[in-house]
Amino acid sequence: MTNNDIVQKLWNLCDVLRDDGINYSDYVTELVLLLFIKMVHENTEAGTLKKHPLPEGCRWTDINGKSGINLLNDYKRILLSLSTGNDGDGNRVHDDPLISAIYADAQTRLREPRHLEQMIKTLDQIDWFSAQKDGLGDLYEGLLEKNANETKSGAGQYFTPRALINTMVRCLKPQSGERIQDPAAGTAGFLIAAHEYIKGQTDDLYDLSTEQKAFQTTKAYVGIELVPGTRRLALMNCLLHGMEGDAEGVVHLGNALGQTGAGLEKADVILANPPFGTSKGGDASITRDDLTYKTSNKQLAFLQHIYRNLKPGGRAAVVLPDNVLFEAGVGTDVRRDLMHKCNLHTILRLPTGIFYAQGVKTNVLFFTKGSATDKYQEENCTEHVWVYDLRTNMPSFGKRTPFGDQHLKPFETVYGDSERKEGEYSFHSDAIELPEHSDENEGIDPRLAHSRWRSFSRQWIAEHKGDSLDIAWLKDSDSVDAANLPEPSVLAGEAMGELVQALGELDSLMRELGAGEEADGARTLLSEAFGFKDADQS
Repeated sequence: MTNNDIVQKLWNLCDVLRDDGINYSDYVTELVLLLFIKMVHENTEAGTLKKHPLPEGCRWTDINGKSGINLLNDYKRILLSLSTGNDGDGNRVHDDPLISAIYADAQTRLREPRHLEQMIKTLDQIDWFSAQKDGLGDLYEGLLEKNANETKSGAGQYFTPRALINTMVRCLKPQSGERIQDPAAGTAGFLIAAHEYIKGQTDDLYDLSTEQKAFQTTKAYVGIELVPGTRRLALMNCLLHGMEGDAEGVVHLGNALGQTGAGLEKADVILANPPFGTSKGGDASITRDDLTYKTSNKQLAFLQHIYRNLKPGGRAAVVLPDNVLFEAGVGTDVRRDLMHKCNLHTILRLPTGIFYAQGVKTNVLFFTKGSATDKYQEENCTEHVWVYDLRTNMPSFGKRTPFGDQHLKPFETVYGDSERKEGEYSFHSDAIELPEHSDENEGIDPRLAHSRWRSFSRQWIAEHKGDSLDIAWLKDSDSVDAANLPEPSVLAGEAMGELVQALGELDSLMRELGAGEEADGARTLLSEAFGFKDADQS
């Protein structure tokens, strides 16, 4: 049984729990509270965890095999004990702040003991020996990804595709002994990928001394997450991957744009996908007084935090939406400051559709604190910006066309070339049309203009783009020529006509389905909304 099979088996339990009033989001919470206890048990049995992190009386063996109301009551007691450190009689059962953080305010919404019993039996029927080979942490991440896909979370709750995370990590090449941070940690995907990369470079940490190994598991990684429920998932995720962190765990609860972020140590590596959107209520959640450029745009604030918090020579890779690349005013100031203090050497223009919020256009900015020759340089650090266009004339990614490693491999190849050269023609870029008038293509080899991989000088960006980093030169075959669009009134009329036609078809469909009264009600509402009588009522 593969991890994908196990994830699907666990996910199917949600259908059973709907009888208990449990929806997808609640189900994941219910499942992870129980699943973590089971995974700790399996990791301890396999010797992966040398010491059982859960106190006696709160382990898998304390609920396995039980049934009825006694099972449900015992489970509620276990959750309370793990959360508070006390049993139901006031006795102290543990003083582990990490376990308390993972189970903070944990409580079950299950009302039927048989549903809890069914979940336990399902977990016991899984071939955990096979799951161990792929890694229980990877299994857990698969569940988180399934949740992100199925629930299609809103703005600020994107699940970064695993392939993109791994590419960003491989490009930055984190090393043992470095301090690695994610100020918008989510479920800790970036930090775990960095840890797995370092394990791969150090023979699963066996090449490190005892002191170095302790640093990797307790001090190397720090994340910040604002949402308590998401932080819970992150702490579980880290612990299942052997990352303990400090007394607060790897991922701290707090606001990176507040005092929690201001108090972070300087980092060698920062990987992040900050939440999209503006701060609710203006800049209420952006309380930092050390950011040079005040803004309610959270991505601009996060970007400032990230390049300010790098050590000299520190490296960062950050996912940002298009507006950060072209926004005027404060946006221009932040971009100039970034290119002034850091070497913004690479921008990866990502295709649309790879995040669960469709239509969001994103990029990855790669930069290093200081210049290419002097990490302590503080001014004019960017000389050239290399841009890889992985967006123009790419497939529409989604469930049917998944985005994967094969789409990022050409970029990784040119990124890692010590002597970068323009010219990369993957995904039929040599056949993509060019705009008739394009400053980006003046005075260069016509074939090179078709390349997905181009270099632009800092001077050219200032003179031709006004320090905008929204640099594109290929023409998307699906793009609309704005110069040849009809008048706005014509477009509006066409849209209105299509809408009226669609409403008529919906009206007919509802009547065919026997919902004539509902259709009449909808027509009445429309008539009142537009201030005219329904033709059938005149």
